[in-house]
Amino acid sequence: MRRRTVAVVAAVLAIVLAATDAHADRRPAEGRPAAGPDRPATADARPVTLDLRGFDGRAGWSGYDLTRPRVVATGLEAPWGLDFLPDGSALVAQRDQGTILRVRPGRPARQVARIADVAAGGEAGLLGLAVSPRYRRDRWVYAAYTTAADIRIVRFRLGVSQPPQVLVSGIARSAVHDGGRIAFGPDGMLYAGIGDAGVSARAQDLTSRNGKILRIRPDGGVPAGNPFPGSLVYSYGHRNVQGLAWDRQGRLFATEFGQSTWDEVNRIVPGGNYGWPLVEGVAGDPRFRDPVVVWPPAQASPSGAAFTGGTLYVAALRGARLWAVPVDAAGRVGVPVAELAGTYGRLRTVEVAPDGALWVATSNRDGRGTPAAGDDRILRFPLTHRRPTI
Repeated sequence: MRRRTVAVVAAVLAIVLAATDAHADRRPAEGRPAAGPDRPATADARPVTLDLRGFDGRAGWSGYDLTRPRVVATGLEAPWGLDFLPDGSALVAQRDQGTILRVRPGRPARQVARIADVAAGGEAGLLGLAVSPRYRRDRWVYAAYTTAADIRIVRFRLGVSQPPQVLVSGIARSAVHDGGRIAFGPDGMLYAGIGDAGVSARAQDLTSRNGKILRIRPDGGVPAGNPFPGSLVYSYGHRNVQGLAWDRQGRLFATEFGQSTWDEVNRIVPGGNYGWPLVEGVAGDPRFRDPVVVWPPAQASPSGAAFTGGTLYVAALRGARLWAVPVDAAGRVGVPVAELAGTYGRLRTVEVAPDGALWVATSNRDGRGTPAAGDDRILRFPLTHRRPTI
């Protein structure tokens, strides 16, 4: 929706003021501060400079009434991955149980699969889900998860007793920084955000698949056109990517946990180096790609992401809000606006349903939140009017 000039100015001032009071909490994990007092951000940390000249204001559109959601599922335990079947029902991964539920508005959630070798603990477990874009023909569902030994990506068919087909395995796992979001891009390839698994040097090592975004053929092979021949690596220098989303022009944006000072949204290009662990936030160094949005960790800890109507929605864990980031047709980013701040607690996942509704999953039972009655929940925000064409 269109934002008045006063609201834009106020939002800019809020971001700048928050940046001057950013927390450097040396957090060891996603969205949870370490014990001990916070300390000021380092002097060279700074927010992204927002140049709104030429920005297309229609990009800030929101066709959702975020005040009256429909609760489509309750009593879930740390829901993580979420994707939709062609009939509009959703598949939802419960991280610590290794189970997959089928969720439909107005009906109880029903378990439809369980991955036996999931090894949960900390941030590890059953993570991302992705339904094949050709599901009506091939019936494949994809999952990313941790075993006792590694991170792997598999595919399987619902209702089939055979074990999942392993596509990618042998990626280092940890109790922290596993990443785990997977999603099919407009090119039909499977993309995966993989964290550094607690060893930051892996992010700059092109022989490691940790600290990377991977681009994978649906059968697990290396796609033609990947930037590093024979490698699944699509971009590198990442700490812990947990959100992947494409705009209408096919540009990939990824959300990423920083360590102490800045969480990020990055625009991903093939072969791009995003700087970790040499850089956190904006560096202005031509060797690295700078983020297009940064937040102090207390305001974000960004996980899932989804694009609709010129807006990138970002689910925030520690920040306990839904960020709406306008992105215009030229790829320019406007002023982020905080929605649902503190209303539902930690937010893990946001996705757009086939009917255009926005689905949001809470994450208050992941060991770091304070569960309310009914948590964890999945909320559905319906469209209220038609989206513009931009």
